[in-house]
Amino acid sequence: MTVKNNSTALKGPSLPEEARLVDQAKSGNAEAFAKLYDAYVERVSRYVYFRVSEDCDVEDLVSQVFLKAWENLERYKMGSSPFAAWLYTIARNLVIDHYRTKKDTLSLEDVLALPADMELPDEQAQTRFDLEALRDALQFLTPDQQQALILKYIAGLPNENIARVMNKQEGTVRGLQMRGLQTLAKYMKEKD
Repeated sequence: MTVKNNSTALKGPSLPEEARLVDQAKSGNAEAFAKLYDAYVERVSRYVYFRVSEDCDVEDLVSQVFLKAWENLERYKMGSSPFAAWLYTIARNLVIDHYRTKKDTLSLEDVLALPADMELPDEQAQTRFDLEALRDALQFLTPDQQQALILKYIAGLPNENIARVMNKQEGTVRGLQMRGLQTLAKYMKEKD
């Protein structure tokens, strides 16, 4: 999986456009769902990437997220939460299920492994280094702090949506983010 540094990749369709696409997809229009997929696949991939350790698992889980979304599209209610938040909820549940069913243990090298296709020019090498350092640092946080920071800074969700995905109050989410950032800052200071 390649993680792009492209801010436009994190922007989904406008709310009216998203609503239109969801309505069309609910009516069985696969092309409309494909547009939703294209709009959100990178964001969901980034989220899953920082939650699981195996790249092949990332691809499988992202595929499962969109398959479950397609199969359960009738359950999604416009206005109750943004479509992206609904996708993150599905992704979160699949990641939890993934770890519940995973029986073997992973080595630290496996946890920190990054895709080989990112090793190209200097910019991609720096991105790889930064992602590896971030993955390493995230291991020192609680699972809730990891989730809150990944949803905020990797997926780009506002705190209101993060609270919905995590089933917590916004104040709790802000507290998790603050304590997580403090722990990361302490870790990075000690590492230097």
